[in-house]
Amino acid sequence: MKPRPAAKTDRQSSFLLPDLSAQLDPRHELCRLAHRIDWTAFEQSFSSLYSEEGRPALAIRRMVGLLILKQLYNLSDERAVEFWTLSGYAQFFCGETELQWGSPYESSELVHFRKRIGPVGAERILSISIAVHGPKAREKEIVLDTTTQEKAITYPVDTKLYAKVARLGAKIAGKPLTPHTHRFTHIFGSQRAFPRRSQS
Repeated sequence: MKPRPAAKTDRQSSFLLPDLSAQLDPRHELCRLAHRIDWTAFEQSFSSLYSEEGRPALAIRRMVGLLILKQLYNLSDERAVEFWTLSGYAQFFCGETELQWGSPYESSELVHFRKRIGPVGAERILSISIAVHGPKAREKEIVLDTTTQEKAITYPVDTKLYAKVARLGAKIAGKPLTPHTHRFTHIFGSQRAFPRRSQS
């Protein structure tokens, strides 16, 4: 079933339970970013991906907001959901009007949402996020620091080490013995436990 429509922000506030926006600092980065993002564009783009039947889907703004928070703070799916639970600013960013207790849903819902929107939807989120910055985000060239990128390095694992030892042992076995090799002498029926170096 299609997600429920987003809550209206012009509703009358309660004296006993004020809106979440009235309890937060409007100068906070997430508050300012939440006002600059066009959330209706996401709902118009992704609402067609849901069926008219079945149980109500999760709010699109909450899902998109968590994906953006995940990228902003470099969080895993589990940590992003935990961050939403702990931070009122994260909840406001994701469209909540009142402080919520507990987890919004399982972190696996983010995986399902990413599969639903696909690469096209991910590009849509990226393009709208870039549009927030205006002309400043449109650079003619991009400078990348490759020192932080992963290198094509194979790390030694047990299987590779075993294969390397086997190849090296076969290589050594094929060479002739050097004149200064160790000798094990047999003395009166008992094997010496230590080698005797040959005298040249």
